Amino acid sequence: MRKIGLLSDTHSFLHSKIFEYFAECDEIWHAGDIGNIKIADELNKFKPLKAVYGNADGQDVRIVYPQFQNFKCEECKVLMTHIGGYPGRYDAKVRELILAQKPNLLVVGHSHILKVFYDKKYNLLHVNPGACGNYGFHLVKTIVRFNIEGERIKNFEIIEIEKK
Repeated sequence: MRKIGLLSDTHSFLHSKIFEYFAECDEIWHAGDIGNIKIADELNKFKPLKAVYGNADGQDVRIVYPQFQNFKCEECKVLMTHIGGYPGRYDAKVRELILAQKPNLLVVGHSHILKVFYDKKYNLLHVNPGACGNYGFHLVKTIVRFNIEGERIKNFEIIEIEKK
């Protein structure tokens, strides 16, 4: 079993509570708009980091992290990107990757809106953890935690951090 901490849209800001909430996690996944490479490095020093770059990320992030991450965690196939769309309205490249890779879990960011859907058409869980940076219209910072055991995603938790 792997315990995952998931966040997105930090935009160069890491709230100190993130380290508290992710203390028991085995790894952290970041769904883009990291902000700068220092943020990624700080997360990676804390826990192993898997990340993708977002549309607001500069070359410092883009040379280290790809646009798409396709990997297995336990037996769960994961596809992660920053801009992916939503069930019924996926980005064309994301839809191609879903058809080719058949992920169990699709992780996206970008919208700053926490959303979790089960997509029956593609048999996958679609997760956008919302945003946890200071930039954007969101009033509450959100992150998520969950466990992956085999192919199953379990103990899904939504964590809210007030925006100050």
